[in-house]
Formats: sequence, C-alpha cells, structure tokens
Amino acid sequence: MHSTGMIAGGVLHGKGPSWVALFLLRSTCLWLLTTAQMKIPPETVQKWANEISEQLHAVALKYSGAAILQKKLDDVEPVIWIEDVDGAALVQEFAEEIEKMLGRKMKSVKRLADTAEDADLYHDFNASLEFDYFNSLLINTLDEDGNYVELGGEFPLEENEHFNELQVNTLMSNIQVPTNVYNKDPDILNGVYMSEALNDVFISNFQKDPTLTWQYFGSSTGFFRLYPGIKWTPDPNGVVTFDCRNRNWYIQAATSPKDLIIVVDVSGSMKGLKLTIAKHTINTILDTLGENDFVNIIAYTDYVRYVEPCFEGTLVQADLDNREHFKLLVEELHVKGEGKVKPAMKEAFRVLNEATVNIQGSLCNQAIMLITDGAMENYQSVFEEFNWPEKKVRVFTYLIGRDTTFAENVKWIACNNKGYYTHINTLADVQENVMEYLHVLSRPMVINHDHDIIWTEAYMDSVLFNSMAQSLLLMTTVAMPVFSKKKETLSHGILLGVVGTDVPLLEVMMLVPQHKLGAHGYAFLITNNGYILAHPDLRPLYEDRKKLKPKPNYNSVDLSEAEWEDAEERLRTAMVRGETGTLALDVKVALDKVKRPLFLKHDYFYTSINDTPFSFGMVLTRGHGQFMFFGNVSSEEGLHDLQHPDLTIADGWTYCETDIDPQHRKLTQLQAVVQYLTGAEPDLECDEILLQHLLFDAVVTAPLEAYWTALMLSDSGVDNGVETAFLGTRAGLMRVARYVSTEDLKGRTFLTPADKANVFTVDHFPIWYRLAAENKPGQFFYYVPADNINKGKDTLVAVTSVTVTKGKKTALAGAIGVQMSLDLLERRVWSTAKQSNDTDCSNVEGLCPLTCESIDINCYLVDNNGFIVFSKERSEVGRFFGEIDGSVMAQLLKLGLFQRVTLYDYQAMCKNSHHHSSGARSPLSSIHGLTAVVRWLFSNLLLFLLEFNICGLWHNDYLVDAHKQKKVESMVPCNTEYPGFVYDATIRETNSIIKCGRCQK
Repeated sequence: MHSTGMIAGGVLHGKGPSWVALFLLRSTCLWLLTTAQMKIPPETVQKWANEISEQLHAVALKYSGAAILQKKLDDVEPVIWIEDVDGAALVQEFAEEIEKMLGRKMKSVKRLADTAEDADLYHDFNASLEFDYFNSLLINTLDEDGNYVELGGEFPLEENEHFNELQVNTLMSNIQVPTNVYNKDPDILNGVYMSEALNDVFISNFQKDPTLTWQYFGSSTGFFRLYPGIKWTPDPNGVVTFDCRNRNWYIQAATSPKDLIIVVDVSGSMKGLKLTIAKHTINTILDTLGENDFVNIIAYTDYVRYVEPCFEGTLVQADLDNREHFKLLVEELHVKGEGKVKPAMKEAFRVLNEATVNIQGSLCNQAIMLITDGAMENYQSVFEEFNWPEKKVRVFTYLIGRDTTFAENVKWIACNNKGYYTHINTLADVQENVMEYLHVLSRPMVINHDHDIIWTEAYMDSVLFNSMAQSLLLMTTVAMPVFSKKKETLSHGILLGVVGTDVPLLEVMMLVPQHKLGAHGYAFLITNNGYILAHPDLRPLYEDRKKLKPKPNYNSVDLSEAEWEDAEERLRTAMVRGETGTLALDVKVALDKVKRPLFLKHDYFYTSINDTPFSFGMVLTRGHGQFMFFGNVSSEEGLHDLQHPDLTIADGWTYCETDIDPQHRKLTQLQAVVQYLTGAEPDLECDEILLQHLLFDAVVTAPLEAYWTALMLSDSGVDNGVETAFLGTRAGLMRVARYVSTEDLKGRTFLTPADKANVFTVDHFPIWYRLAAENKPGQFFYYVPADNINKGKDTLVAVTSVTVTKGKKTALAGAIGVQMSLDLLERRVWSTAKQSNDTDCSNVEGLCPLTCESIDINCYLVDNNGFIVFSKERSEVGRFFGEIDGSVMAQLLKLGLFQRVTLYDYQAMCKNSHHHSSGARSPLSSIHGLTAVVRWLFSNLLLFLLEFNICGLWHNDYLVDAHKQKKVESMVPCNTEYPGFVYDATIRETNSIIKCGRCQK
C-alpha cells in the first residue's frame, strides 16, 4: 500500500520570495511515513523555507544591484515630474499618424492607376508587335553558348535591407507570367509594352515614400509587373502557378462585394468525373470570395438540401474558416436520384430576396451559380416570379461534361438573367472559366469608372517567419482597379487590371511607440468585419515537427478571440461600427506562454482610421500605466553613459527614423541615436521625448556598471552559479553584465536577440519586466524561463521592479534582476533542507534526521503559479505540479490554497484527442489530519492554476461555438487538420463600407 504525506512551508513577504517551498514526503511503507508525519514539527519545514528564501533573496539583491538602483532613483526624485497619460488624446494622435502613413500608400497607388490608364489610352493594339521584356523567371539565364536566353537578358540584382535582404533591382520592374499563359501572346506583349510607363512612377513613388515596399500591376491578361524587379523562383516541378488574377487584392479591387448561392446538381447523372469537376468548380468559386462576400451552397436531386444544415435559409460570411468548412462538406457530396432544378432555384432566390429585405449580406451584387450537366427546360416561370423584370440577381451557369444536349436551356438561363454561360469539359478548364464571372460582375463598376480603393484582409509575409513577433508577420494590400478610357470601349466596361502595393503591418504598428503605452499596454488594428490585422496576442503560426507554419485561419481571427473577456462584445461592436470611445474592463492577462495570469484593469481607447476600413485600438493599464515620468539631463552626460559596452536599446523601437534615407538603413537604432546627438547626422528624424527618457535612464542606471564590475573583481569572487545581472527601463534601455564566460553560461540565449520573449520588441515589454511590474519594489519574483532554443530548464530568474514617486503618483521606472543556474538553487536546497546529524531521534519513529537528499523523501519548490522550480528530477523542473501529483494538487484546490483561473484560447489548433489516464497518486490517507497545519503554513498564500480550455484536451471531442453565438449542431471534429470554428456570420456585427457605385446597376 502506498501513501503520500505533505508538509509545506509558506511564502515569506518583504524580503522573502513570491513562491513557496512545497515538500512532499513519500514512502513505500505507510506506517513509517504516517508515524514520521505525526512527529515532524511543521516549524522544521517552515524553517527550511525561511532559510532558502533568505539565501536566494540575498543572492538576488546582491548580484542584481536592485537596492543601488532604487536608491539612485530615490535620490533624483526631487528633479523629476510625473504626468498623467491622456489615453483619449493619445489614441487620436496615433490614429492620425496611421492615417497619414496609409494615405501616402493610397496616393502612390492612385498615381499608378492614372498612369496605366493614360498609357493604355494612347496605345494602339498591334497584333504583330515584337517586344523583348525582362521575364522574371528567365532573367540572367544563359544558354549553352553563353548567350542570354530570349526574354532573359542581363538584369542586375543586389541585396537590399529594406526588402528583407532579398536580391532586387530598384531601378526597374520586371514581368512574371504564369506557366499556363504564353509569354509572347499578342495580348501579353501589348500589355507589357503599354505598362512600361509604370517604371518611372514606381521609382518616383519610392523616392517620395521610402517606406513603400512592393508595388505592382496585375493585368487582366495574366501578366504581373513587379517593382522592384526580382528573380522569380518556380516550384520544384519548374512550374509557375502564381496568377495575379487569383489573388485577393485583384479580385476585391476588380469586383464589388457579393452574395452568392451556389446551386449544384448531385443527381445520378453527375457521377464520376462530372462530380469531380463540379466539386473543383465550387472550390474555385469559393477561392474567389473574401470576407466582404456572403455565400451558401445548395445541393439538389429530387429534393433540396443545404450542404451545411445549420446554415439553412441564410447567408454566411465568406471568411477563410467558413470557406474551408464548405470545402470539407463539398468533398462529402454523393450523387443519387433525379435532378429537379426548379425547387433549388426557388430556394436560392428566396434566400437572396430575404437578405435584401432584412438588410443582410453584402447589400450589393447578388448572383446564383448553377452547376449542372443539363436542364430539361429553361424554367422561365421561376424567373418571372422571382427576378424579372428588374433582374437584380445574376445567374451564372456552368454546364459540366461533354454532353451538350441541354446546353441551349442552360445558356438561356444565364443570358436572360444578366449572367454568363460556361461549358466545362475537363478539370483544366475550371480555373479560367470560373474567373469569367468576375469580369461580368466588374462591368457596372468599370462603365461608371468607380475607382474605389480597397484594402485587403491580412495575409502572411513568409519572408519574416523567423525574424519577429508572430503578431507582426502579416501584411495588407491597398489596390485600385485600372479601366480602359478609350471611347470605343467605354460601353463594354473593359478592366485592364489592378495596381497595388503591400503594406507590412509592422510598419503601421511602429507608429505607436510602446514606451507611451507602458508595461502592459498595447495597440491593435482590426478590419471593418472585426478581424485582427495586428494584436500582440495574435498567433498566426503553429509548430509542426519543429517547423513554424501558418494556421489555416491565421487571417480571420476575430477580435473577440483575443479580447475574449469583452463578453458582451461592446468593444468589438463599437470598433466595427467605426465609433470613437473608451471602455474599461477587468481582464486576466496570461504571460509566459499562457502560464502566469495577471489580474489587471484595462482602459480601452478606440477610433476609426479615416478613408480605410480599419479601426485602431489602444490599451492602458490602471496603476503604473496611467503615468509617465520625466527628468532632464544634458545630452553630453547622457551620451557618455549611452556609449558603454553593457548597454543596448530596443532595436525594434523607433528612436530615430532610419528607413527614410537609404544611407541610414544600415544604422542600428543606437548608432542612429549617437550620430544624431553628436551632430554627425542632424537630418535624422528622431523622437525627442523618447530620447529624453533614454538619456535620463542612461545616466540613472550608469552606476550599476561600476557596481557589477566591482563584484566581478572582488577578492571573494562571484558565487558559483550566478550568471547574469540585467536591467531594463521604460525607454527600452537594457544593461547586461555576464558574471561568467559565454562558454560557461547555462542560459546562453537569455537576453539575446534570439530570445524574443525576454527582450524589448515592437509590441511588448519583456516577460520579466511585466512580471516585475506587478510586484512590490524590492520583492523578487522567481521563475524558470522557457528555453525555446535548447529546450532545457537550466536557469532561474529573479526580478523586481524599481519605481519613482512624486506626491501621490508612482510611476514604473524599470525592472532589474539576476539569472542564475539551477545548480546554485539545488546546492542551497541540499545544504538547507536537512536536519543536523546530532538531532535527537530518540523519540522519533521513522526517518530521522530528515533530509531532502533521502531516497524516501521528495522535495519540491514550486513558484506562485504552481510550476516546479526545484525537484530531484531535473526533467520535472518547469512543469506544472499538478502533472506530477494530481491528487495533491486537487487537495490543495479543495483546501483553497490555490485558485483556479479559467482562460480561453480561441486560437488553439485542434489535434487528435488523446485521453490520458490520470497521473495522480492515491489520495492522502492522512490529509484531514494535516489540514490545520497546511492552512497555517499557507495562510498568506495565493497560487494560480491555469485551466486552459483547448478543444479536445480536457473537454469532449467536438468543438464549442468559439464566439458564444447560437449553438451550431454540425461541428468539425477536433481530429481534422483545420481549427473548424464555424461562425454564423449573419448574426455578427459587420461594417463592410460599401459604396453604391460599386454595386450592380
């Protein structure tokens, strides 16, 4: 029979650490342990906890220099002042800066569109035109004789910092043509020749706005002109599948928002290849839709059914999640019975008409896509009842298969309902034929010359996968249609193509200085449909076999999935409507890979970005986030202290703008600051307030360098295991002192650029800074940092905050700490957690003297979030204690010694569900006898246990409705490769910003 006894030492406040020494004793003999438990004075274990606490506090205090820095800040308090942060004014200031920045992008695109239209106006089509252009696939390619191949001349390329170190040519653009398009077709040659006029505008735009990235023109004939020019890389099969006409930016700019009902024939005659082609046609249509479009799919035989029953009779938003969900359902379609078109068409018209009456959907174009292998009649009565004479709903027909017996009826349906008829024989025909419907829908807009600028949803910039925070990997595109202005073609509505430019969201968010938002403050952007463009909690990637990959729904994450505590969705609704306002919420913020919750009061400030479909939000935290302090020092004094080898600043922050002048792009932020302050580069644009903070912080923290150096040079030396002292300030300044050589470091990646979580980045302060911010100055917070590089748990971090006070206002000045190896902690535990050999054991039955080194005793130190800091088994360090002994953790929960904190992760990837048996040991037979002792020892303790609501992990095998909307009965199992959150988009607040001129006439 086995049992476990428990004795625990509690938290010591003041000098003591903010974690608990938890000692668990285990024996294979119940009598021995029970007797030993009854004879062990609780004071003994409490004494061990006190001694370990005092020793580690002394180590952290000595080697961090926290007392020295706090005293220095106390000394300068007479010459500093503290100001309130005005969130309402700040959000407007940032929104205006973002508006100006995005406005410059829109002006660049407008210049491209005007130039392309003028070039076409004065170009006469020449069917025999011969013109050599730079084909991006063939450039710099030599034949066997050493001569350049046709369309592949010499095209100089060089690395460019602004374009992610890619080889580019900033003096000219070049042309990409898909493999399925003949690169010397007369339409291609005439279009390329005409669009040569864009080269000068590309260069001029880049000179006027050096923050521009890629600029391009996508032609309706299929070629893609890209600036700066690059060498295009085909896939492993040598094929170029990229077709600009399939890209979201092209489709959205070329067409209006639309409501589509796809009606597909699944009768017995559609078996075999016909059904395969039909499915591919549906998927291709779905790929042409975006988040401003609405869709549903009806399958018919001798009866009508929706492929997704829970979407019956409605339209759903065509976001990525819903499109992928539809594709999965389409794959499950099977043929049977007799095809009866009339009921299906009536149902489709009914849904579209009800959407119009109820002011739902896109409120713009409406269309029915009929996919069938034939129609017995033309069903004129249906159109007379539902669509004539206004013909508000276009009907597009796709005749599948080689049989054309009923082709005339199918063609008549389309032509008499302002649609388009297509005959699809093979899978290869699908892509080009489906795209034709977009040209038809674009005609009213082209004829009216509605040059509306569109902004796309976020998409992934794969070049940046490993270079920055996940939340800033995304980009958006601003695009504009290009029309033919020739008089003879005006009535035909000819779309020449689309021009656009990419806008990295990193560039947008860099306009919001993190130092003004405080330790827990942040900014975010969303679209008019509530989807996140940028947010520090957005995680668009997931790890698959040690490789980072985009999640299937990475660009359709709703704001409510990140700001999930806004249960009533007041914030989301207001921002989607483009309102300006404020909102206060009590929130739980989880740090360190969602392991450590903080309870904060957030003030949200939000407003819209004019002339875009975006809204901007900003968060300030009550307390230290409400204040900012200032102090003056001379530039000379600050410069002296800035130029020390132990000092760095946040290179992701914008102290000085280095991207405007190409000569400045190779400068680090610290180099730029020094050159600006010394007068070497007076033309640099720098943030004067941030520089003022930086200089002050450099001067105030300068004494720490001498202090750390003195410790390293002292006769007594540095305690074995103490590795690094560090500090960070609100200005992004960091000082780091390594007490041991790089080769001897256990935490080699800690505080290095590879350690994104523990350095200052564009969208967050380091983890240790944020943890320290919520602890009292002088009280150290201890935790084991995750090492993502080496996957090891070898170090312990102790960190505390430093503050300044003026009157009743206290502002956070920074955080300071020390990192040490776990070997040091282990030595302290072994030497402290034991009774001396001369202990009187005469009246003790069982183990005596007690020591944690005994094979009969398991000793654990756990931090105040329940994660193991010390264990005999190093592999257990960093793990949640409940994984090691679930029964003890359950008892601690029942005793009220831990508080369960429920968090939701709506961005979790669902994987195969594994039902694990509990690793808990047997319940404590003597737990009731220990209750009084444990309550006494833990009287001042509050630990947090995170319950992570990930679908399929601790809950059932099917997904819950992530948006707390009406119950969706038909859900996707967790063992699919997609997250499967299917939203009922029709009951969500959207604000599609549709202009009537873009809608069907």
